Amino acid sequence: MPNVKDDVQTEYGKVQLGSFTTELGITIPNVEIAFERVGPQTAPVIIVCHALTGNQHTVGTEAEPGWWSGLIGKEKYIDTIKWQVITMNVLGGCNGSTGPKSIGPNGQPYNASFPFVSVRDIVTTQYLALKELGIDQVHAIIGGSLGGMQVLEWGVLYPEFAKLLFPLATSPYLSDFGMAYNSIARYAITNDPNWQNGEYCENPEVGLSIARMIGMISYRSPELFNARFSRETREGFGNYHQEKSYQVDSYLTYQGEKFLKRFDANSYLYLLKVMDHHDLGRNRGDWKSAIAKIRSKIIAISFEGDIIYPSGLLKDVVKEHQQVLSSSNHYEVSTVFGHDGFLVEFEKWGHLVEEGLSR
Repeated sequence: MPNVKDDVQTEYGKVQLGSFTTELGITIPNVEIAFERVGPQTAPVIIVCHALTGNQHTVGTEAEPGWWSGLIGKEKYIDTIKWQVITMNVLGGCNGSTGPKSIGPNGQPYNASFPFVSVRDIVTTQYLALKELGIDQVHAIIGGSLGGMQVLEWGVLYPEFAKLLFPLATSPYLSDFGMAYNSIARYAITNDPNWQNGEYCENPEVGLSIARMIGMISYRSPELFNARFSRETREGFGNYHQEKSYQVDSYLTYQGEKFLKRFDANSYLYLLKVMDHHDLGRNRGDWKSAIAKIRSKIIAISFEGDIIYPSGLLKDVVKEHQQVLSSSNHYEVSTVFGHDGFLVEFEKWGHLVEEGLSR
């Protein structure tokens, strides 16, 4: 359904792919990929890959701005007057693309019977969707976190497809430390009695809320939490165990409850497994051998205090790729936001993207 906002064309739709066979050899029939397409359709294409709890609504609308609307839009760092920006909801997601909530061959939602998928499956379905849209090459691919994993995988799977890769706040594989957080989140959901082995009618609220609260702690830095809340009191102390004695209690509870309205627990579980399984070097020798296959220029951005994706490994990725293309570069942004730095403070790093696109 196309519309025009401020002279910038926006389209939301779905691409029908037919049957798709995953890395594990499971065939999913009738796969569809939901997308947002913003900007002139004659302009060079930039692909955005979203993170774990993101979706295709990157730019969004005036009434409902997208999750990266501070970076992308008319006369912003990625200017939708100059560039055509396409974001696709990932395979396994819950915002229009085929996933656990989709209807399976038996006429019922897949739920926990949905096949396990990988970053490579996600990227391959995006590639197929772009081909269906008539796009054979793009100017750049950008994404953070799980989105950054996809960016690197794009470079290996389709070395000639993009001129530029912008992996943000990511790494060539998920560390054991990162997997540990995912393990706790998974335990919280699957041990909620209302999860019912994935066959729930409504989200298992307690488990999914706890999983989100765990995520919020890992995405931000201790410095930010301490500065923001400063042990501010809220409901008082010593009345009952569930009291919100401090503002940080209230904040985490609010974030957990808000998340229930927009995300599906089974999708969350599947995408956690996607992240855990990600290893650019799997069946390719090692990650350095995989990086050597990339022919696109890499402009990588890390964020200070990111405990899930520390800067060092992404810096090593670029150092390794400079043996292929010396112009590849790594930048580290000073921030107290930690991992979530790629979602905020665009004035600190948006120019790196803007300048990189124009060179």
